[in-house]
Amino acid sequence: MAVGGGFGERVKVGQYVKWVDSQQFVLARVGAAAIERRTLAIDSATPIMAAVKLTRLVSFLLILLIGVSAIQLAAQPGNTKTENVDFFAYTKGEADKGDVPAQFILGQLYSTGNGVPKDAAEAVKWFRKAAEQGYADSQWSLAVCYYTGTGVPKDSAEALKWLRKAAEQGLGKAQCKLGEAFVRGEIVPKDNVEAVKWFRKAAEQGYADAQRRLGLMYANGNGVSKDSAEAVKWFRKAAEQGDAGSQCRLGFMYAIGDGVPKDSAEGMKWFRKAAEQGDAGAQSSLGMIYATGDGISKDTAEALKWLRKAAEQGDAGSQCHLGFMYATGDGVPKDNAEAVKWFRKAAKQGNDAAQHVLGLMYAEGKGVPKDAIEGLAWINIAAASGVELFVADRDILESRLGTEATLAAQQRSKQILKEIESARPAAAAN
Repeated sequence: MAVGGGFGERVKVGQYVKWVDSQQFVLARVGAAAIERRTLAIDSATPIMAAVKLTRLVSFLLILLIGVSAIQLAAQPGNTKTENVDFFAYTKGEADKGDVPAQFILGQLYSTGNGVPKDAAEAVKWFRKAAEQGYADSQWSLAVCYYTGTGVPKDSAEALKWLRKAAEQGLGKAQCKLGEAFVRGEIVPKDNVEAVKWFRKAAEQGYADAQRRLGLMYANGNGVSKDSAEAVKWFRKAAEQGDAGSQCRLGFMYAIGDGVPKDSAEGMKWFRKAAEQGDAGAQSSLGMIYATGDGISKDTAEALKWLRKAAEQGDAGSQCHLGFMYATGDGVPKDNAEAVKWFRKAAKQGNDAAQHVLGLMYAEGKGVPKDAIEGLAWINIAAASGVELFVADRDILESRLGTEATLAAQQRSKQILKEIESARPAAAAN
């Protein structure tokens, strides 16, 4: 990327921004995207306006360069935070003069407490100054403050107002977030067509999160006609940028031949890329492929490795399958207590197969002390899914236990469901 189109030699800034980021300083938050937008504005402006915009860009880069100098000085032995304070003083001076990028950076400094005591209300004040002058990054930051209630009372209407302003200026993350809001019906009425519109705007700018979300809209036929080939196109764009969720989805499309010719090797390739980034869905898929030998040689050690990784991240399907591996001794020493541990984790997340097997383990006293009422309670919960096997096992166990025990089990089922429900907010917070 370059700066200053039409005004002589263009200045390359990609490496510069990357280097700033490596310093772990707040300036990295400004990012290449802000410079990119300024470059596009210069390139598309009339000569007079372009000259004005170029002057503002030079001011913007100067503030960043002073910040980098402060980083270098602060890194020298014996130095304290004085240089950060000096940078703050310079930025504050420029912001007071009305320099918009300086106002945004000052807001970031107050927001993060770099070189100045953290002050969310003061951050909002400076974000607002820049936002009101049309600075998209500040509009985004102000929207986040209103949405989260940081430095201002929480206000969904104000959050939407500033989010939309940033999105309409072409800020990719704002466009993507606005699309998410339309999908969820959050701060705006639910509207999948409108969501697709905003995802597409961000996706066409190369914003990976929006590319993945647009792919999902095409894959599921939400807001657009279902089109697997178009879904693959957008998943691939995001996957090639390293987006783990898109890599997983692309792996799935290749694994089942949806939108592309079926290709197990290509599916494995993308699953592995995502799994190595920690994507639980990809780890689970990779583990199941190794466990079943679908298109490759069966490898229980690899299956166990990937299923455990996914299970430890809370993937219920992997937890259930890991329980089966321990219950049957498949690739691991048989261990009913360990099996119960994983079945319980999956059961509490609503996995009906795990609920069913956990009930059987209690009923038979495998890995836990025998408790037929507890067993029937879990099988009751599983049977609510309507699966014939679960319903049949419930009926058999009820006939064995009699009316009194059956009623006790039904009460215990209600208690278990309440315990699961009450644990969900705490789990989400963690």
